[in-house]
This record gives sequence, structure tokens and C-alpha cells, in this order.
Amino acid sequence: MSFKLEDLPYAYDALAPYMSAETLEYHHDKHHQAYVTNGNKLLEGSGLEGKSLEEVVKESYGTNAGLFNNAGQHYNHLHFWKWMKPNGGGALPAALAKKIEEDLGGYDKFRADFINAGVTQFGSGWAWLAVKDGKLVVMKTPNGENPLVHGATPILGCDVWEHSYYIDYRNARPKYLEAFVDNLVNWEYVEELFNKAI
Repeated sequence: MSFKLEDLPYAYDALAPYMSAETLEYHHDKHHQAYVTNGNKLLEGSGLEGKSLEEVVKESYGTNAGLFNNAGQHYNHLHFWKWMKPNGGGALPAALAKKIEEDLGGYDKFRADFINAGVTQFGSGWAWLAVKDGKLVVMKTPNGENPLVHGATPILGCDVWEHSYYIDYRNARPKYLEAFVDNLVNWEYVEELFNKAI
């Protein structure tokens, strides 16, 4: 399979004021496109051409750094755009809320832990809500790494690379993470991935 950049599921200005059209244009059209372009070049001759994106990510981890970095970021971003929606945030689907209560000590604690994971990820990386061994966990990973390579299935991720927030928030990463959780998260998509993962 080859990697392909999909259109955003909403207009460039649909997430304003929490994420600007300028940020989305640069992030989607330039950064994500670069992962797709470079990933396709590195996929050629890798022996992984016929594999699914998830398999390419898992099998290139620790063996083909260039391919892994680009495939990982392509995977992360394919979901990242869907993890957000206009008028996002708000009440969680009941089953997911119950699982967060059971595994993570409730929504408020999850929110604080998720934001903290993003704030404390040194340099570039991601904050995650993932399913591991049937339980929800909050994780963070550097660069393009994701929970797939740590035996977990990501169901929500927030990009904390500077290109994701610097135009809108400058160096205020905590404010960006708060805006993401409170105003952008598409909980229906998180629930869809949660149901598949369990």
C-alpha cells in the first residue's frame, strides 16, 4: 500500500478560535504531506510495501528509523484530524465515561493526567489515551512514536510538536492542551476506536 494524504474532515477555519486556519494549512498541507511523501519513498524496497499502515509502523520500529518516523507520523496524523471536530469536547459517551471512571479515577483526573503527559513530554511528541491489556492508560511518546509499538491501541492522541500549536499559542503548550481536551476532542470518534480496541 502507499500512503495518501486525505482531506481534512472539516474546513480549515472550522476549529477556530482553538486552532486557526493558518495552523491547519501548515500542519496538514505541509507537515503531514511531507510525512506521506517521504514515507512513500522510504517504503519502496523496504520489504513492507504490501503491509497495512499499522503493520508498517510496528515492523519498522527499531529496524528502519526513517520509514518508522514517517509512517508513525502519518498514522498519528490520520487519526489526529479525526480526533478533533468543531464544537468538540463536552460530555463523554456513557460507556467511555464509565471506563475512564474505573481505570483512570474519573474524567477530571484523566483530563489532568492527559494534559500533564503532553506538558511533560520533553521536546516533540504526543500525549495519548490508549487501551492496553483491556484497560485505559494515559501515555506519552517522543517524536512519531505511538502506543502501537508499546503493545497498546491509541484511541485519542494530541500532537505536541511545536508546529501543532506555535502559531496560535506560541510557547504556551499547557493552554493548547487544555483547549484541545475542552473544546476540540471528537469523543464519538474516540468511542468508535475504544469499541474496536476492546
